[in-house]
Amino acid sequence: MTTVPDHYDQLLAEHYTWMLGGDIEALAAAQRDLLTELGVAGGPAGALAVDLGCGPGHTALALADLGFAPVLAVDFSRPLLDELTAHAAGRAAVRPVRADLRTALPELVRPGTAELVVCLGDTLTHLPTRGDVAALLNHVADALVPGGTAVLSYRDLTVPLTGTDRFLPVRATADRIMTCFLEYPRDYDDYTVLVHDLVHTRPGPGEDWTLRTGSYRKLRLARSWVLEQCRTAGLRVTADRVERNGLTTTVLRRPG
Repeated sequence: MTTVPDHYDQLLAEHYTWMLGGDIEALAAAQRDLLTELGVAGGPAGALAVDLGCGPGHTALALADLGFAPVLAVDFSRPLLDELTAHAAGRAAVRPVRADLRTALPELVRPGTAELVVCLGDTLTHLPTRGDVAALLNHVADALVPGGTAVLSYRDLTVPLTGTDRFLPVRATADRIMTCFLEYPRDYDDYTVLVHDLVHTRPGPGEDWTLRTGSYRKLRLARSWVLEQCRTAGLRVTADRVERNGLTTTVLRRPG
């Protein structure tokens, strides 16, 4: 088992865009549609947006296309940030930043200056502790302008999956197959879930398959707990729903 940053650097980063579907521009278009549906717009000229856990950058690209500038795209993975830099050519608003999500907002954003902060794609569950999640939500509230917006998405893994339901196919193509399975270790009670990623690859049809694996812990965050932490941080919940892919999406406002 490795830490989350090591797991990404050693295994997931090189497969991440493929695992999402492989087409960054199509993914950015889907994010634009989602954010527009959630009522997110670019706002006034010079509206600052922050994408926490940006990965290869599809959300950051969407935010730039929606009119936000600058867009701070924050992640701990150098390979994913390098990929984002390539994808963002021609979108000057996007500024990739390598930083720890736990300290990124107070280090990079002056209080009360961000129109929007997003933390999508289950990023919250990658933080080491629930205390880190609560602290991050306070940082989000501090960073937002009065009336500013935050959007979160995360997966509630508090109800253990059992039997074969623990095995989750991610994606399969002719030369690559990815599956993950979950364990609920007793040593951490209900605090974390142990995620095992299995990636089979082969150079071409008829060639032998190679298996690479990695494991890391994710937080188990109850939806009710996350909502309570948002309110404690001074953020007003304006929308909260579970998407078809199982992610919970929450839209928040800092009171104006």
